Amino acid sequence: MSALKPLTGLKVVAIEQAVAAPFATCRLADAGAEVIKIERPEGDFARGYDDVAAGQSSYFVWLNRGKTSVALDLTSDAGRERLRDLMSDADVVVQNLRHRALERLGFSFEDLRRENPRLITCSITGFDPDGDMASRKAYDLLIQAESGLCSITGGPDEPSRVGVSVVDIATGVTAHSAILEALIARGITGQGMAITVSMFDVMADWLTVPLLNHEGGRTPKRVGLAHPSIAPYGVFETKDGKQILISIQSDREWSKLCERFLGDVSLSHDPRFASNVNRVEHRDVTDKIVAEAFLQRSSDQALADLTKADVAFALLNDMAGLSAHPELRRISVETPNGPVTYPAPASRFDGVTRPVGPVPELDEGC
Repeated sequence: MSALKPLTGLKVVAIEQAVAAPFATCRLADAGAEVIKIERPEGDFARGYDDVAAGQSSYFVWLNRGKTSVALDLTSDAGRERLRDLMSDADVVVQNLRHRALERLGFSFEDLRRENPRLITCSITGFDPDGDMASRKAYDLLIQAESGLCSITGGPDEPSRVGVSVVDIATGVTAHSAILEALIARGITGQGMAITVSMFDVMADWLTVPLLNHEGGRTPKRVGLAHPSIAPYGVFETKDGKQILISIQSDREWSKLCERFLGDVSLSHDPRFASNVNRVEHRDVTDKIVAEAFLQRSSDQALADLTKADVAFALLNDMAGLSAHPELRRISVETPNGPVTYPAPASRFDGVTRPVGPVPELDEGC
């Protein structure tokens, strides 16, 4: 089983809270790293986000498995001394506190790396730590709004929040991959490095396509469950009221849909629909033709015909649908209040899902 835990022997000190940094360090813990989570005496405030996971926070149970919790009052001499001791032989230090909070407490990453040149540090911030907005508070939805993500999310009438903490999760993923790159580099050079990851930068990167469309004169509009630059790509209703989403990614797929689902091969040659650009330009007519074909079928018949046509489709599920979904892989995680099952990490190694550690009680020690 050791081959499945490549980071065994790595020591990570995480002065973290909420979602972004805990996401990154949770993945390091899953891979075998010793992750020491530094919490306030009252605990990471994410412990209180909800109580739906056996009386505990769903966020905390999801993102803190396999870690050891150490509660420290970093305003006290004893707390700071304990933290300094824990970091003295660390391989990686991760933090997502407020701007320069650690420095004000006497912990400079530059000093730490002078003492330990192999140390890898990762600071997760809201904005550029050297920019004018560095000291502004930054949470997931605030960055969704500030970056413009909300402007392209939702229906035509109003912007919307993405339904999960997409900024925090994306930032955690980015930090995790950067830390792994730094570990590879250290294996080559013997030297650590300082990583900074800004939540705003992460979202700006992810928004490259809509930004380039805007700068190219085609500012994206909110289209709900349609796609701004592909058609037909959206939700259609069957005669028994079920909603099915289809995605036509190429003109070849459009031809197959015309022949095997719409029953009209001539549509594939119609100049209004012959290319994706044409179909987007005539989206109203395109979607109307497809919608009429769905309304002629029951959901079972529509799914069977779409399968025969080799067209990409999905049911419009909700959380009840996900909970009962035959593709959902689960893990069981031990918590202070008993086992909790939830979706397994996506990566499998040699076909195996890694075993994961338990969720810690506050200040269980190390």
